[in-house]
Amino acid sequence: MTLSMHQACVPVLVKQLTSLSGILAKGAAYAAEAGIDPSELLDAKLAPDMFALTRQVQIATDMAKGGAGRLAGIEVPSYADEEKTFAELQDRLTRTIAYLKAIPDGAIDGSEEREIVLKFPNREMRFAGQEYLLDFVLPNVFFHTTTAYALLRKKGVPIGKIDFLGGV
Repeated sequence: MTLSMHQACVPVLVKQLTSLSGILAKGAAYAAEAGIDPSELLDAKLAPDMFALTRQVQIATDMAKGGAGRLAGIEVPSYADEEKTFAELQDRLTRTIAYLKAIPDGAIDGSEEREIVLKFPNREMRFAGQEYLLDFVLPNVFFHTTTAYALLRKKGVPIGKIDFLGGV
């Protein structure tokens, strides 16, 4: 049995963002129970030159929806990156997961060789679809969700590997 591009993309992204949602829920609960200002968690960084928790979630969702949408050849929704609360981040995750689930199964299949071009102010990146998914999208989503997990764990939120894995 072969693994389709859709199977390697959408279910993996949905699971990872669902796990991130659970991690954020535990972060919000921890802040409330401990009497901590939620911004202490939302603004947390691992190093001064790294993005804070809020931005990590924004990037993870942008990578997920952008990756799947480009592979499917459909319009990718744009979000304003204005979230300031756990509830707003949860809403962003909910919208992203709904977008991913709405992509028809066959829309991504066959995109292994589809040219994906990303344009940045100082460079352009070109990928074939499979390379884009496996070498760019998935590693980025995992990096930013792992960083979000690490930020909350560092701040004392009682989460563990099973939370990251989504209750496997």
